[in-house]
Amino acid sequence: MTIGISIGDPNGIGPEVVLKTFADSELLTVCTPIVYAHFDFVNQQATHFDLQLPIERMHDQPKKGVLNVVDCWTESFQPQYGEVDAKAGQLSVTSLVAATADLQKGNINALVTAPIHKAAIQSEDFRFPGHTDYLAQAFDGDALMFLVHPELRVALVTDHVAVKDIARHITTDRIAQKLNAVANSLQQDFGIANPRIAVLGLNPHAGDEGVIGDEEVSMLEPLLQTHQIDKTEISGPFSADAFFGSESYKNYDAILAMYHDQGLIPFKTLSFGQGVNFTAGLSAVRTSPDHGTAFGIAGTGQANLQSFRQAVQTAIEVVKRRNIST
Repeated sequence: MTIGISIGDPNGIGPEVVLKTFADSELLTVCTPIVYAHFDFVNQQATHFDLQLPIERMHDQPKKGVLNVVDCWTESFQPQYGEVDAKAGQLSVTSLVAATADLQKGNINALVTAPIHKAAIQSEDFRFPGHTDYLAQAFDGDALMFLVHPELRVALVTDHVAVKDIARHITTDRIAQKLNAVANSLQQDFGIANPRIAVLGLNPHAGDEGVIGDEEVSMLEPLLQTHQIDKTEISGPFSADAFFGSESYKNYDAILAMYHDQGLIPFKTLSFGQGVNFTAGLSAVRTSPDHGTAFGIAGTGQANLQSFRQAVQTAIEVVKRRNIST
């Protein structure tokens, strides 16, 4: 199984967690990784972090048992750890575009993306707020941001949307669409035959019967009473604070949150360092760690590899369930 890896922002912790992950030779026996960057840069990073692992430049076909590197950059790069830099952002985009092209061609089974810096990547040629939006266009799919952990899965109706704009993006059709995507992913990608999905309300206390906003009464409750998905149980809308505070999330296979922080704050609080960002709803498999570039510790060797490693393992598991082959 071949796993493609976009290197992320070279000024962040992406290269470090990638190299730490594959310094474990056991992982090299279950997948063949291909990193999209530059061979000299990857070697320099391995030296900087004092990591010993087999790294080879890829010329034609990937080699098993080594970290293969595709030279998608024309030259190496000397990182300025922790700096927001347009050149670093451009290189992270180049890596992502090259890896995505191979994913589209079927040259790799899945893509695992190291963290990018959302400000550094912006240019005339790249105007996406993040990986998910870019991949949704590349694969012409209904991408769903799905944060997964063995004990908790959280999906989002809206993801990278400014708080002031959230309510106008919450529509009956959009919620139904996301519910269908969650149910399908739970069955297809996670092997849950009869999934249970909880839906959170948009407003505090789920609107308190219309006292604090009416989206629950006018939209969510009618939808959840009528929307049916085969072999799937849907419940809600729930007050988000009480739902997590009472540990009700343990009774469900997934939670559909209305917006980014409503879902990600409890998810990261409960699972930080072990969670994975999985892009459901696409024909291709893409995962990433549940953290960002962590500029504050970049270059120090302190980055925790566990979330990135789990992202690789999750990609492998989903590829197997989907029976994807190159």
